[in-house]
Amino acid sequence: MYLRLAKRALLETDKRLVAKFAWLMGYKGLRSVVKHKSRLKRGEFFPPFLYISVINSCNLRCQGCWVDVSAKQEKIDVAAMDSLLNQAKAMGNSFFGILGGEPFMHADLLEIFERHQDAYFQVFTNGHFITDEVAKKLRKLGNVTPLISIEGTEIISDERRGRGGVYSKSMEGIENCTRNKLLTGVCTSLCQTNFDDLLQEKWLDRLIEMGVFYAWYHIYRIVGPEPNPQLALTPEQQYQARKFVVEMRCKKPIAIIDAYYDADGNALCPAATGFTHHISPYGDIEPCPVIQFAKESIYDERPLKEVFQESEFLRGFRELAATNTRGCIILERPDLLNDYARQHQAKDTTVRHAAYDELDHLQTSPSQYNPGREVPEKSWAYWLLKKFAFHDYGAYGRHFDLKNWRPTIKDGQAVNQPHPPLVQLETTPSKSSD
Repeated sequence: MYLRLAKRALLETDKRLVAKFAWLMGYKGLRSVVKHKSRLKRGEFFPPFLYISVINSCNLRCQGCWVDVSAKQEKIDVAAMDSLLNQAKAMGNSFFGILGGEPFMHADLLEIFERHQDAYFQVFTNGHFITDEVAKKLRKLGNVTPLISIEGTEIISDERRGRGGVYSKSMEGIENCTRNKLLTGVCTSLCQTNFDDLLQEKWLDRLIEMGVFYAWYHIYRIVGPEPNPQLALTPEQQYQARKFVVEMRCKKPIAIIDAYYDADGNALCPAATGFTHHISPYGDIEPCPVIQFAKESIYDERPLKEVFQESEFLRGFRELAATNTRGCIILERPDLLNDYARQHQAKDTTVRHAAYDELDHLQTSPSQYNPGREVPEKSWAYWLLKKFAFHDYGAYGRHFDLKNWRPTIKDGQAVNQPHPPLVQLETTPSKSSD
């Protein structure tokens, strides 16, 4: 399988792009993790990876979207991106996830990529704006991998994305990318309507035939103004998804990514471990894209290094999340998150100014944490990579106690209960360094 994957990388993609990926994302990306570990030993903090939502606008209206896509357009301009990226690169970072809205609606996006040839960018996109011309420009740049979202079969995908013709347009974007030999990925937010269709070997085989180099499976998150809880996966389905990913990594010549488990199959949250945080289109520094509360901004007068190091809000969030669950706190304990944000008088970073109210109305839901059903990595390559670069960095060892966890799963089934009234925090933010 590894030889077949290597052969695909050499024959189906531009070798120059493979080399840039290996250097910028591979070597420099791992080096950013080494620097992160060294900082933690000194009691310092700066996330080794950042996700940046560069614009709020989008041409689609997807079910469960948390972004104010219909609001007045707001974007991070070139000067602000230069400052943000340069400060992060000075800390050793080289990889940035680019989100929206729809990132390619940002008129200066390609210019930003061109100005930072020493960094690597993964763009989460619906693919509609990746014309053949845009794909050619991305190939010339060489430091971008498009990650195009496919949310089901044609009928299901169009329903999930809010209008007709979405599936065919996204597939056209994929074809433009692969025809121009880009390192192309396809991501799916697994939910009830696409679980049986896309969590299949035949879907991965089709992606391989199209020239797609990697697939990324997300789990649908119940958030936003219209959370659509009926789409959420059951605990058993989440377990099946994890098993499928682990098994296919040993079988198919396509890289398969998930973001919620370490090498031994233990659940984790990248925001709780400090692996990554999120920048909103308004410059707000949030724990992750779906938690829309902030106390700091990239436009603060302090250098970004000091903002991350001194943020009691972000530090306290990491401790709160790591103390109460190894899963997703917004799903399992929206009451604690609500209480914590109120205690810190955190800014609701949405244009709709409804984030607190939305948390009030969320019900407790199961996330990826299902103790006793861990599925360790079977692929030695993925196991080694995760052991080195994608683990909890000691966050759960310092904070998590199973006694603090309020189960959302009983006998393999979801315990779907309303959360209680706002309660006193079980932990309070520490002022000590990470």
